[in-house]
Formats: sequence, structure tokens, C-alpha cells
Amino acid sequence: MYQELYDAWKKERLTKDLQSLPKNFFERATEYTKKLRESQRMMDTKTMKSRLLKQEYENGKRLTSEIVTTRFRKMLESLLPDEKPIPMESLTLQEEAIYQRLSEASNQYSKLRRNLLEGRQTEATTSGPADLPQQILVRFTCDVPAIIGVDLRTYGPFRPEDIATLPTENAQALVHQGVAVKVEVEER
Repeated sequence: MYQELYDAWKKERLTKDLQSLPKNFFERATEYTKKLRESQRMMDTKTMKSRLLKQEYENGKRLTSEIVTTRFRKMLESLLPDEKPIPMESLTLQEEAIYQRLSEASNQYSKLRRNLLEGRQTEATTSGPADLPQQILVRFTCDVPAIIGVDLRTYGPFRPEDIATLPTENAQALVHQGVAVKVEVEER
């Protein structure tokens, strides 16, 4: 997997266009990083193999980070006027959802720009409560690392007895896993 990460990183850095990646590329990269981290924990830190694994782990994280950042920049640039759109088959599963939201925002901006240039009044459109996912108040029963919500916001990390308002889908999953309980609030 390291070679695949390196090749993807190299292609993204050397070309202007977004390169095609397998749909499950980031899942596989995550598994690879996780295995390296776990293997490293099991070893004596003074051995050469442990130091090599640590270096491979750090390099893999750096490559992955740079791939994600470069691809995101290319997605943003593709939405500028006079740029060609990115073919959806070039995107990973995670990137498809992000690109769709970016496209919607770009379309709203283009509409605003066009209306302003044509002298038409434009009402401000902001994401209102209807656009936001419903949220639930939960209390955590154990340590939980930071999570990415369905709204693509980061929540946490959490400690036992922490209380947070989370998107319903995320809150229900945490309650189902037994790491949080729903908090009922009385309205006055």
C-alpha cells in the first residue's frame, strides 16, 4: 500500500488534473495506517524494525495528508468559471459527497454573481434550520475520540459525563454502541 500511496501522491503533485483513484482508496489507506500503528505498538521501540515501521507510518500519514489536501484544492479549482468539471469516476466515495456540496455552493455563488451583474435584486440565502440535520442531546458514558458528523463537522473528543448536541444519525449510532445515552430535556 505504501507504494500505491507514493504513486498517487506523485501523480497528484505532477499534474494539474485530478487523478483517478479507486473508490475505496481512503478506506484502504486508513487500514494500512492502522495496521502500521498497531504493529509498531507491539514491538520493542529500540529495534531497527520498530524504527523502520515508525518511519513508514509517519511517511504514510504525510503522503495521505498531502494527497487529500491536493485533491481538495483541485476540486475547488475545478469549480471556478472557465474550468472543466471533474469526472465523478475520478473521485473516491468520500470525495463524491464533498464535491457535490462544493458544486451546490459554487452554483449558488454563480447565481448571485449573475444576478448582481444583471442588476437584479438577490435575497440572501443561508442554510436555515431546515437544511441542518436534526440534533439530539447525549451524555457520554466512556471516552470517545473525535468523530466526523454527517454534517461533516468534527465533534469531540469526549470523556465520561460530557454532554453534547450531535446530529441525530451520529447520536443514535453512539447510543446504539452503548457509549452514550440520550438526554431528555423538559421544555418549560
